[in-house]
Amino acid sequence: MNIINDYYNEVMSNISEGIVVIDKRGIIQIINNAAERIFEIDADNSIGEYILDVLTSSKLINVIEKGEEQVKQKEGKFVVSRKLITQDGEVIGAFEVLHEEIQNNLLMNVQDEGSVHEEILDTIFNTLSECIVVVDENGIITMMSDEYKRFINCENPDGKHVTEVIENTKLHIVARTGERGFGEIQEANGHKMISMRVPIIKDGEVVGAIGKVMFKDLNDFKMLSNKLCLLDKEAEGCKNELRTDQKAIYTFNNIVGGSDKSHEVMALAKRVAKIDSNVLITGESGTGKELFAHSIHNDSKRCLKPFVKINCGAIPAELFESEMFGYEEGAFTGAKKSGRKGKFEYANGGTILLDEIGDMPMNMQVKLLRVIQEKELVKVGGNDAIKVDVRIIASTNKSLEQLINDGKFREDLYYRLDVMHLRLPALRERTEDIEELASKLMIKICKKYNVKSEGISREAIDFLKAYSWPGNIRQLENVIERAVNLLDDDICIMPKHLPEKIIKSKLKKYSLENNYLKDVVERIEKDIIIECLKGASGNKKEAAKILGLSRAGLYKKLNRYHLMKPTNPQ
Repeated sequence: MNIINDYYNEVMSNISEGIVVIDKRGIIQIINNAAERIFEIDADNSIGEYILDVLTSSKLINVIEKGEEQVKQKEGKFVVSRKLITQDGEVIGAFEVLHEEIQNNLLMNVQDEGSVHEEILDTIFNTLSECIVVVDENGIITMMSDEYKRFINCENPDGKHVTEVIENTKLHIVARTGERGFGEIQEANGHKMISMRVPIIKDGEVVGAIGKVMFKDLNDFKMLSNKLCLLDKEAEGCKNELRTDQKAIYTFNNIVGGSDKSHEVMALAKRVAKIDSNVLITGESGTGKELFAHSIHNDSKRCLKPFVKINCGAIPAELFESEMFGYEEGAFTGAKKSGRKGKFEYANGGTILLDEIGDMPMNMQVKLLRVIQEKELVKVGGNDAIKVDVRIIASTNKSLEQLINDGKFREDLYYRLDVMHLRLPALRERTEDIEELASKLMIKICKKYNVKSEGISREAIDFLKAYSWPGNIRQLENVIERAVNLLDDDICIMPKHLPEKIIKSKLKKYSLENNYLKDVVERIEKDIIIECLKGASGNKKEAAKILGLSRAGLYKKLNRYHLMKPTNPQ
């Protein structure tokens, strides 16, 4: 199998056509060397990313969405074919092949009898204001641009050997050997410059060379390099922001739980995913509301479109409108010249998660209601309405009904959001899931910190099940991470690795259970004694005999349960 992979990788790397392959979700699976060069991207960082995050104008995703295959279409200087990939009749992805049209190489001949005249070359060189020099196979200068002449302070270089005119040059060596040179530092006329040198070839023979100064001073190169690095960082930051904000990373396979309540909410969530109605997800903090939102999007018909999250509790009120709907140029002090898209516009065609919807300012609730009703928005500082097609998933750990009663949430917006309602059960409501959840979390954390563990002891699981978990799954994860960090020689999580409050909670519950049992036993004993006394017509000696007690023992219990009749005074 490894040999086959080696052949496959070798072939893909050396195919001259550019090849890009995506799966049915639009995730890039293959980019060969030619495609990497054509699109000027890094294949290693692109594989596994959504195609439009890497190639924003790619038409490959349309092949999957519309099923429209394209064969040998002319696009710029490329001939492009795009086709579906199917397996057992089901579409599993698509690929495109880009073939660059062959163009004749321009062979330059600087000799008098050549097809390219010196006058034309002189005009080109001097119009470009570039430092360019041409030598023949012997290193004799046949042409030099005016800009280069001024740079080296030489008015008549033609006919001289290049080494007489340009310090530390290697152009005559290139003319002799045919070996190219790019980006080499060369000192000339008091400057450290960066140059390039290429041979001139005619009929397969080297007939000269061309030299060009790329940077007249090394400092110019450093300044440009710093600017490029800064731009790279900004671009990567934007890319990372879009990558995290516009992609749902979880699916229903990531949700753990085999209890009846878990099965019930999972079944409803999967049904909700297949329709396009708005969804309201409620539940305590840490119950997995965002996990369900991601999963619903990934299982919906919008799965190939953006998934954008807005944390309504984390955005300052004064910035909320511009974050959600964007702004036009000059909308306010500090606004970008080009304006900016809002989250809703980025989410067009996909899903937007309004997390902590209960914290949304009242003035924004009105504007959100308009977007839901009219399916359009207006940017801050703008006048034109922009159509948007967005499915809304809202989530909160607060009671929106109570917020409505308190005048902090609009009732009409609530009914717009509460079309499909998912209430996620708290962890204490599904204790049957705790063991599986704890085990999955332990495996995840051990992998993260490269720690070996053989599991969680039965005693520790009992303590975990007895706890009430006010922080739900998020708190459970923190407890498991703490326990993993405390493992020394132990390879199994024991009760001693758990927080003291969890241990005390179990002991307190055990004590309460025992007291409850004691009360039940005493109540039954009291009832039996009363029934025996009735059966014995109040004869205590007979009742004691039936109960298997001594007469003194019966009197003791009668006193304890307040069943002794008071003695009448004489």
